[in-house]
Amino acid sequence: MPHTPNSDLQDPEDRAFGFVEWFRLGERARVEEALDGMLACGASHLRTQLSWAEYHQPGGREWYDWLIPKLGQRIDLLPCLHYTPPSLSRTGLSSGPPKRLRDYADFVDEILTRYGEHFTHIELWNEPNNLLDWDWRLDHDWQMFCEMIGAAAYWAKHRGWKVVLGGPAPFDAYWLDLMGKRGVLEHVDAVGCHGFPGTWDSDIGAWNGWNAVVDEARSVLKGHNPKAEVWITEGGYSTWRHDEAKQADRFLDALRTKADRLYWYGWQDIPKHIAVQEGLYFDPRHYHLGVTDVRGRPKVLRRLLNAGGPKAVAFAREVAAPRLTTGAKPWVVLGGAGFIGSNLADALLQDGEEVIVFDNLGRDGVETNLSWLQQRQSDRLHPILADLRDETALRDVVGDAAGIYHLAAQVAVTTSIEDPVEDFAINAQGTLNVLEAIRGTDRQIPLVFASTNKVYGQLQDLAVQQMGDRWLPVDEDTRRFGIGETRPLDFSTPYGCSKGVADQYVLDYAKTYDLPTAVLRMSCIYGPRQFGTEDQGWVAHFLLAALRGDPITIYGDGRQVRDVLHVSDAVAAYRTVMGNLNRLKGRPLNLGGGPANAVSLMTVLDEIRRLTGVQPVLRTEDWRTGDQLYFAADTRRLQETVGWRAQIGWQEGMKDLAAWLETLTAGDTQNPKRLTA
Repeated sequence: MPHTPNSDLQDPEDRAFGFVEWFRLGERARVEEALDGMLACGASHLRTQLSWAEYHQPGGREWYDWLIPKLGQRIDLLPCLHYTPPSLSRTGLSSGPPKRLRDYADFVDEILTRYGEHFTHIELWNEPNNLLDWDWRLDHDWQMFCEMIGAAAYWAKHRGWKVVLGGPAPFDAYWLDLMGKRGVLEHVDAVGCHGFPGTWDSDIGAWNGWNAVVDEARSVLKGHNPKAEVWITEGGYSTWRHDEAKQADRFLDALRTKADRLYWYGWQDIPKHIAVQEGLYFDPRHYHLGVTDVRGRPKVLRRLLNAGGPKAVAFAREVAAPRLTTGAKPWVVLGGAGFIGSNLADALLQDGEEVIVFDNLGRDGVETNLSWLQQRQSDRLHPILADLRDETALRDVVGDAAGIYHLAAQVAVTTSIEDPVEDFAINAQGTLNVLEAIRGTDRQIPLVFASTNKVYGQLQDLAVQQMGDRWLPVDEDTRRFGIGETRPLDFSTPYGCSKGVADQYVLDYAKTYDLPTAVLRMSCIYGPRQFGTEDQGWVAHFLLAALRGDPITIYGDGRQVRDVLHVSDAVAAYRTVMGNLNRLKGRPLNLGGGPANAVSLMTVLDEIRRLTGVQPVLRTEDWRTGDQLYFAADTRRLQETVGWRAQIGWQEGMKDLAAWLETLTAGDTQNPKRLTA
């Protein structure tokens, strides 16, 4: 595939980029998924290992017979040939020099003959100053390395391929100059550089920026081979501290350098049960260098690249640049790029308030919500792309806050069941991080927390009866008023537990530390800016699926009842509670549409047919864990204490949501797949 070289005359955000990914033997499905994902991100090239050691293992040749053509047919491929077969090594390890140095050139020759049609460049070795890749203790003057690589480079060039010299880590200009003095550089077309600023290298100490590395490499090449290019063959940033936005920043820094090509390390995190060079889970930083997590979920960088390529990454950095004036007391909306959060932030901005939106962009479409806010209210909007688990970022944001709306969370029950540890870390530990950040200011910063009706559990003791297309409580008072705050808590599912823990911590901090906090236990909120999924935001999901002609899965019999509330009413409730925390401090309050807006899933599907003229395609599955047959919130406490009432009926609200979603399916500029300046 053709390569577009990076040029000083080129817009940095238009430059080509690629990924580094090492594939393990037999990972055919992951290779296919990774290729699809990389190409969707806009990547034009891929660097991967072609291990000399693995090639000679049982099944190794067959693996590469499948892998190299598979990759080379779809993307510009750079195979990195390294790791000595232990049987040929002077140390019995893959890092040892081969007993016969020219065996490596013979291996390169075989690879060029067997696979050479699938690539134009070949990389000779990887990180030669890393003892785990090349045991330079047996080669302290690098004579063996130079003889081995020089012979292979000469032969590859003779046969018509271009050669990349494996990059040292960290970059070492003296080593590179030695390669020039030994005659190796005259046979190469590019030299590699590696760097992981902020992960292993210190920004303050050893790291002076990518341009300094590139300039130093070019200075060396000037005296030996001025035509050779300088490539960043490994640049990366580990998100082991959950600071995914920082990874996007580091990517943009690397892309904007004077290097001729960039390979970003890497595509996917490494599972904990896989041993790296140093050993099994030797250092967690090694395991979080991907733009995709171990379960295949995109991190912020990949999400931004999917949304609009490098320009979207640059735009996200632009809108997240601090603009607060000294002495400002902004409102902080945690999860402010989400559905409710963006609507709340917009309402505050419309009233002339300064607003910090704190969000990790962890859900589909939220990057578009952030763009929407920025376009409407850029002067007073201050986005911070960070995670609740990043305690340093939280402390910085909370310090000067006028008040905090905490809507950030892992929101899906199914996700919590798949990964309860992460669910707890975000919802429970993350909320405790927020409370501790507030307590550390020695200020009485008000906090309103978004809890859930799931804290009441499955309501299995609630007697219900089928009435038409719905389940309704047998008890007349419950049918009339709904489920009240005096209902005993009964956490169900990991999601219910993590949100319940957070709910109780927020209330307890009002008692123990006298902080002005309150909890809103929400039912089903819906409305514009909600990109609903099967896991969360079911009203929007049903409507969007119907408009697109996608099938809708009904879990159970479809007669389960929920009270739905339009987001504008929810925003009004949050702001009203915040303004009355002197009376509501330390209290939980239910927030939902109440019995007047309680509808079954079947009722909503009928309304979708009426609104859209589309007959939804339905399929059914068994009941899901933790599902309630009936829930409608008793909102009398909220009504009696602050006078709040739902203003928008469910049918009117669904009409409003349908009109907004139709703009998405019609290819409107608000489509969540785009994010550009």
